[in-house]
Amino acid sequence: MLRRLTSLGSDRLSGTLLLLLALFILWQNRAYPIGTLTEPGAGFLPLFLGCAFAITSALIAWYGTDAIPLKDIGWGETPRAIAILVACGVAASVFEWLGYRLTIFALLVFLLGVIERKPVLVVLLVAVAFSLLSWLVFFNLLDVQLPRSPWGF
Repeated sequence: MLRRLTSLGSDRLSGTLLLLLALFILWQNRAYPIGTLTEPGAGFLPLFLGCAFAITSALIAWYGTDAIPLKDIGWGETPRAIAILVACGVAASVFEWLGYRLTIFALLVFLLGVIERKPVLVVLLVAVAFSLLSWLVFFNLLDVQLPRSPWGF
């Protein structure tokens, strides 16, 4: 069994895991009303996206025959991946308290400056521009109320 699992291709495994995630999303969506095409309910778009996600991941699992076997995958990037996941978790936990713009700015500074080691000027320009422009799109164009920092911005 273990020998068979290690010969499994990375695309097949990731496609299967993504399919399980899509099925979980679809199962969680059952609590929301779907509605109709003319009057969609709260569960209509998540159902549509969950189905598209399930189909895509099933295709990845089915056609993923040319991927490298799991036993040949190097795990040297594991600490970096863990740092990115922890940074995203910290950003999600301080989002309401620190506000959207400061949280996104700090997250991008960490990801680009510490993890990717980009030049300081590039990091600051990208972090400032992305945090401000994305806030403008969400706040002004999409009319989404995003949390503000304790200092009002």
